[in-house]
Amino acid sequence: MARFSRLKVLNTMIETGMVPVFYDADIHVAQQVASACAAGGCPLLEFTNRGDHAWEVFSQLERYCARELPGLILGVGSIVDPGTAALYINCGANFVVGPMLNPDVARTCNRRKIPYSPGCGSASEISAAEELGCEIVKVFPGKEVGGPGFVKSVKGPCPWVSIMPTGGVESTEASLKAWFDAGVSCVGMGSNLITKDLLKAQDYQGIAVNVRSAIDLIQKIRR
Repeated sequence: MARFSRLKVLNTMIETGMVPVFYDADIHVAQQVASACAAGGCPLLEFTNRGDHAWEVFSQLERYCARELPGLILGVGSIVDPGTAALYINCGANFVVGPMLNPDVARTCNRRKIPYSPGCGSASEISAAEELGCEIVKVFPGKEVGGPGFVKSVKGPCPWVSIMPTGGVESTEASLKAWFDAGVSCVGMGSNLITKDLLKAQDYQGIAVNVRSAIDLIQKIRR
């Protein structure tokens, strides 16, 4: 069962402004990355369902977070079907993210009061997601869909929409400012934040520094 309420998760996403996105098949690497995110001041982490037996790594990671990082909100990404969503929810996922909208995933999450952020690429898809109870909608792939200009265009006639772009978000002031000025509620960042070079070097302190820098930039831009 999720350790955090739906309202807590959604409010933390908006308040923090960023959700780091990450996958590794090695539980020890996953634990170190989770610890680095927490050390960098981010209380959220999306572990993507990308490899064989990824759910087993996630289950171990959630146990680790509950024991060692009790303030870290762990969720799952790359979910495309309700069965997989239910599997991760039963392993303790606090939120579910997907690359596309699946109404059955939305219903599965709603039954357990788990936030669901589906990937959407049009105003119609965003509206359909909201009708299914999605509070924060993922725009994916963010850059290819239209970037900050797309967000601004959608929020013009629909100012109530809460958007989290993933894909094309960089941990630079120019990139973050463009997205937040357009009106996003938060952003998802993967390899631009938790880089392959840092992972290869096992430089988890470097990952923590990247996370802290991005958090500080978001706070600066919002002020």
